[in-house]
Amino acid sequence: MNKYIRLFRQNPLLRRLSTIQLICSFGAWFTNVAIYTLLIELGAGAWIISTVTVLTFLPTMILAPFSGVLIDKLPTKPFMVTLFVIEIATVLVLLLIDSLDLVWLLFIMIFIRMGAGSTYFQTEMSLLPRFLKDTDLKLANEIHSVIWSISYTAGMGLAGFFVYMYGVKSAFIADAALFLAGLMLLLGIKIPSIIRQKSERIFFMLKDGLVYLKNNPKIFHILILHACVGFASYDVIVALLADKAYYAILGAPLVIGFINSFRALALTLGQTMFSRFVNVKSFHLFFFAQGVSVIIWGALQFNFYIAFFGVFLAGLFSSTIWSYTYTMLQNSAAKEYHGRMIAFNDMFLMGTSACVSFLTGFLFNSGFGLSIITALLGVLFIVAGVYWMWVRKRFF
Repeated sequence: MNKYIRLFRQNPLLRRLSTIQLICSFGAWFTNVAIYTLLIELGAGAWIISTVTVLTFLPTMILAPFSGVLIDKLPTKPFMVTLFVIEIATVLVLLLIDSLDLVWLLFIMIFIRMGAGSTYFQTEMSLLPRFLKDTDLKLANEIHSVIWSISYTAGMGLAGFFVYMYGVKSAFIADAALFLAGLMLLLGIKIPSIIRQKSERIFFMLKDGLVYLKNNPKIFHILILHACVGFASYDVIVALLADKAYYAILGAPLVIGFINSFRALALTLGQTMFSRFVNVKSFHLFFFAQGVSVIIWGALQFNFYIAFFGVFLAGLFSSTIWSYTYTMLQNSAAKEYHGRMIAFNDMFLMGTSACVSFLTGFLFNSGFGLSIITALLGVLFIVAGVYWMWVRKRFF
């Protein structure tokens, strides 16, 4: 923990960006819980819940090639401020949704907001290598993972209580207010521009990025490995557990909040516990451990209380996988291509997450139990570990 504190003290820009991330990530979980609670209250079917989950990933898949070019081309701070304003506006529009007849509006707002949010994140991750050394960059990625996990833990837990006590619309307003606070902090800092190829055309830069990726197979395999984190997209599973399996124990928002809080707590502890142990030679063990943990969670889902142990295990290793693959990408890609490669990276990850969410809803509607679906995701992590062993021998 001391190494993270040292890095914060030495880098005021990282400290301010991390504070903004903490505030806004915290608020985002209010909307996340509120949306799924709203759908359950309105009687939405599994296909609508799955579609909403897919739409949280789809924008990154579609927009990533172009957002990466914009990151490498546009002035950084004005671009980040614009994305913030878009996110606040879309949350406020969600206040209008009060029936399934307006589900189309929900789909559109989720698509726009997630597109803006993912582009902001890609911009920030492209910015970090500009002012951090390689060793500090690894720590910064881990800090981002820890902050996300902490906000996830507190945000999901408090959001569940908040939605239960004050309702869905109050959660949307709280989210918008937190994002507004983050915007005020963003306006007050000086951010170095990451413009590299301002005069070049967008489509030329897009083609150039694709050619660069094609000519660097090591980076392509890193993108695939990072995308495997998408196997941990449990939102549909958690929502269906709250709606179908645990509905008689607690209200849906409380179930969603508690489950995700336990998982997020594990994400936070796992990142800080395993940071010193992860390296090229040991990385496959984290995939194997993640896979076994998810399988155990699936086996324990029959009991609401015992399942919390499985949820905790299922979150213990994935944050380390996320941060380490991100660091490998940032260190392997040339800086003038960081925006595009990070955008492609998120595109691959969100594509995997969207497929997992869609597959979860499809298999559930086809009669498969949630424990079987969960175990299947665990097996995929084990396969990813074997894949890393092959990649390591060839490229590392």
